[in-house]
Amino acid sequence: MKIAVIGSGYVGLVVGTCFADTGNRVTCVDVNEDKIARLLRGEIPIYEPGLEELVQRNVAEGRLFFSSDVVGAIKKAAVIFIAVGTPQDEDGSADLTHVLAVADAIGTAMEGHKTVVLKSTVPVGTNQKVRDRIAAKTRLTFDVVSNPEFLKEGAAIEDFTKPDRVVVGCETERARKVMEELYAPYLRTGKPILFMDPPSAEMTKYAANAMLATRISFMNEMARICEAVGADVNQVRKGIGTDARIGFPFLFAGVGYGGSCFPKDVRALVSTAKEHGYTPHIVPAVERVNEEQKSLLFDKVMKHFGGSVKGRHFALWGLAFKPKTDDMREAPSVVVVDKLLQAGATVTAFDPEAIKEARRVIGDKIGYSDSALAACKGADGLILVTEWSEFRHLDLDEIKPLLKQPVLFDGRNIWDGERVRGQGFTYYGIGVR
Repeated sequence: MKIAVIGSGYVGLVVGTCFADTGNRVTCVDVNEDKIARLLRGEIPIYEPGLEELVQRNVAEGRLFFSSDVVGAIKKAAVIFIAVGTPQDEDGSADLTHVLAVADAIGTAMEGHKTVVLKSTVPVGTNQKVRDRIAAKTRLTFDVVSNPEFLKEGAAIEDFTKPDRVVVGCETERARKVMEELYAPYLRTGKPILFMDPPSAEMTKYAANAMLATRISFMNEMARICEAVGADVNQVRKGIGTDARIGFPFLFAGVGYGGSCFPKDVRALVSTAKEHGYTPHIVPAVERVNEEQKSLLFDKVMKHFGGSVKGRHFALWGLAFKPKTDDMREAPSVVVVDKLLQAGATVTAFDPEAIKEARRVIGDKIGYSDSALAACKGADGLILVTEWSEFRHLDLDEIKPLLKQPVLFDGRNIWDGERVRGQGFTYYGIGVR
């Protein structure tokens, strides 16, 4: 099948590459000519495990192409995926400027029936808006399908090729058959493809992310209460996670969520609800708890040092909002760094993948190290923000002489506090004794 993916960012590049890998002829398009030039040189603009190899193989085998020619790609494709950004407006709503611009381009350029698939995360009602914009430009037939993505950064290829389910919002049998054919290679194990009306498909994405964000904020609030009453959130997690009605996923306490999805989608859901006359209560609270949680680690640092860190220096491990990505969007590390700098401290940071992106986001306000151990040299304390696997097994004998003070601030509860204290360290976790 000939496919065009408009938008070659995180979602578009993963989606286009995975569809090419099942034998489709895919052109990934972006108006950013520098990005396309980099892709044509074999440079992958994002870090995602396994993606570079998959791109290289499909390019070499003549199934995956990159172009800045939007009109040309539209004319050649039978299926057009819209995967452009939907940045957040000041009121939290999703900006559909790019999505609707692509719809206009499709309506103007199409020369036969097209199946247009909305892969971008968009508010309820966007499917109809896209339909109306295309119809205003052409009298040819077309379908508009809502097909939200559920890709976790760091595991996106696995998520796409082995999905829990595929959600499709469409209104015609023709569109249904196209989507069944596209996704058939990924559903051979019996996982479902769920067909529904477009508004329900659009809502499903927001509801799923809001639920997961809620679990994170709920557990972070439980951690705060655990600290207040002298309980241990790790033990509480086991106690509630073994309840079959609850389960364990997304019940880890920490310094809050970040990234491109949860923060933006939670705010967009609140905005959408208000636009339709309903004022939500739970979802705004999820965001409030998360924003407060990002400051918790700084508060622990300040308390340990008697309310002042002026002139102090800290090592910080982990800059990306989560492991296995270089994404710094809404990363808790940015909040921690900003607060430390404002309080008069200095910071040297290490992250296995995100240093280049951190230099763009944070700049030269902090120092950067080429190793975790080197970052600790001369620091008054070690602060962990992102739970990269390589940070989990501490060599305390190596770290201790590098630090001015043997104090660890564990923002993800990945270390055993009892063991760490037993080797002469002061240890602070989130909601643990």
